[in-house]
Amino acid sequence: MNSVILGKNEEKRIKKGHLWIFSNEIKHVEDTPENGELVQVSDNYGKYLGLGFYNKNSLISVRIISGQKEVDLMELFKSRILYALAYRKKVYPNRNSFRLIFSEGDLIPGLIIDKYNDSYVLQVYSAGVERNINIIVDILKNELGAKNIFTKNEEYFRTLEDLPVEDYVYAGSMEKEIIDDGFVKYEIDFSDSHKTGFYFDQCDNREYTGRFCTGADVLDCFCNSGGFGLHAAFNKCNSITFVDSSEREIERAEHNFKLNSFAANASFVVDDVFDFLNKKIHEGKKYDVVIIDPPAFAKNKKSLPAAIKGYEKLNRLAMNVLKSGGVLFTSSCSYHLKDNEFINVINNAANKTGHNARIIYFNHASLDHPRLASMEETVYLKFAGVILDRL
Repeated sequence: MNSVILGKNEEKRIKKGHLWIFSNEIKHVEDTPENGELVQVSDNYGKYLGLGFYNKNSLISVRIISGQKEVDLMELFKSRILYALAYRKKVYPNRNSFRLIFSEGDLIPGLIIDKYNDSYVLQVYSAGVERNINIIVDILKNELGAKNIFTKNEEYFRTLEDLPVEDYVYAGSMEKEIIDDGFVKYEIDFSDSHKTGFYFDQCDNREYTGRFCTGADVLDCFCNSGGFGLHAAFNKCNSITFVDSSEREIERAEHNFKLNSFAANASFVVDDVFDFLNKKIHEGKKYDVVIIDPPAFAKNKKSLPAAIKGYEKLNRLAMNVLKSGGVLFTSSCSYHLKDNEFINVINNAANKTGHNARIIYFNHASLDHPRLASMEETVYLKFAGVILDRL
């Protein structure tokens, strides 16, 4: 097996459990391993650190997969996938759809698997996983009874790994699925969906938010396929307004609302959220519960200052349409915006509306997105419940 030798002191982070080795941390690569090939990793003095998948074309040159000197990839992947499934079944005993594998969080770097009943949607961002994808497919078919297995990759991350951007169907086909998150049903059309088809990472936060919606007038901004608003309806809100700039997403939200036969007074609005909020402020319209779940404003560290201004403006506008005693639920999925920075955004927005902000709830992604303690990269989503007060 080929070896990768790290530079002096570059092993410290790896010894603490981090799974990525960057190209500028490597002192020497023995022989010429192929992209996706397993390599042995050693420190500058030759002390063994672990096995990882190599990729000379990626900034992340090695993704550590095991601390052992030899591995059977079939057994390794099988044990980790089955363990991940057993864990999800414990925390979501009444669900058949969830994120099954969360990359580094489930110790299979560069692989995401979302389970939709018997359909499994993959995102592959590691040359090593790509090289061994047939092992993954066999495990899903033989151990989990998968009927449909296909990819819904994001071009950006595939390009970073110098992997082809095409998607593949490994078994069955891209069929529609009707899933439920334990409370609400959704129809997923994989042929015309964003990412893998559904945002499982907000499931726990949707359930929590719904507790405040009984009898309330609720506003769901950046509603996507309707997750938060549908939970408001499930909890018998008085009214729910879904807002998204995408006509297709509003159509999905309306379809899912009808799929569940909810009785709440519902309206579905195609509009830019900033524009919509400004209109409602001008009209003097107020809501009991306001939910804002925007896309990532900070795609990289360089864009963070502008993103912070955008998040602050958005939260300020949302606070201005909130009734006295109401609750704002606000979110950011920008990895580069850290917890304390997000809290500062909320506080600054509240101060500009003449209020103090009390955070009654703060969470990250759902329980099917385990965090690797050694890798802050496995934490990206921030979600807060906020009550505004005047002293």
